[in-house]
Amino acid sequence: MQSASSAHHHQRYLYGILMAAVGAMLFSGKAVLVKLAFTYGANAETLLALRMLMALPLFLAIFWWETRRKPMDPITWLDRGKLFFLGFLGYFLSSYVDFLGLQYISVGLERIVLYLTPTIVLLISYFGLDKPISRMQWYALVVGYVGVFVVFIQDASSTGLHAWLGMLLVFGSACSYALYMIGSGEMVKRIGSVRLVVYASSASMVFSVIQSTLHNPRAIFEQVAAIYWLSLLNASLCTVIPMLLIMISINRIGSPLVAQAGILGPVSTIFLGYFVLSEPITSMQIGGMILVIAAMWLLVRNDPPTKKSPNSQKSGDLDVELLN
Repeated sequence: MQSASSAHHHQRYLYGILMAAVGAMLFSGKAVLVKLAFTYGANAETLLALRMLMALPLFLAIFWWETRRKPMDPITWLDRGKLFFLGFLGYFLSSYVDFLGLQYISVGLERIVLYLTPTIVLLISYFGLDKPISRMQWYALVVGYVGVFVVFIQDASSTGLHAWLGMLLVFGSACSYALYMIGSGEMVKRIGSVRLVVYASSASMVFSVIQSTLHNPRAIFEQVAAIYWLSLLNASLCTVIPMLLIMISINRIGSPLVAQAGILGPVSTIFLGYFVLSEPITSMQIGGMILVIAAMWLLVRNDPPTKKSPNSQKSGDLDVELLN
């Protein structure tokens, strides 16, 4: 009986790791699809609006399924206002600035910069919330940013000043999402991660459609067929499906292991960029990626468990790649 239970636990663990790994790799495909869409003449405003319009029905379906599984407490209008603001900050603004940055840098550099989001959360918490940072965490921060600079040199050698603009935009996206993560930690404890995602994505859809309409009222309806197919893939295969996989894997194996499996995100992005977009892979790029991954691994391994909130972990790990 004990061996059967042990075998079941081992199987559950393996499935959790597999889902976390697949989710991280699917998330990483977002940048590749956006880059492909740019080649058809689409702009960042239209692509973001199409992505959110196509993703929202899927999120609502998940929310409906969750309400059938378990009852949810009502939320106040004040909470709705906070969620609307969090959706603007973490899902709309962060995604839009990221899409803009992808016009100037490789998908490999974009994913590596976004992978620094936990370090930005750490720095904001240190300077803004007076939370301490251990010596090992400082080491991890230094190693991570050195790694990004190494990969940046590769992009700058081919695109010049555009690489600076692109990296600054993507880093701004990571900062916006880091603020969202900090702000959503308290909310997710009371309303749950699924409801937070649905409300925030709904807000992002509203903002993105308004922005696209102001930019060009007919743009959403005048794209070539390839843009709509790429947007549908982006909304489903690279947004909603990996979100579900990450959510399930967190429930099975916990946030720290899911975060470690997320290492596959930057790796798969670099190779997808090579095979799909013909972006070069150099030893300098690989070296910088290894430094960033090592830094994130140190942060995960050395974060004291007593200072972690399970709920906040769930929110952060669930959403950190969702719309970035």
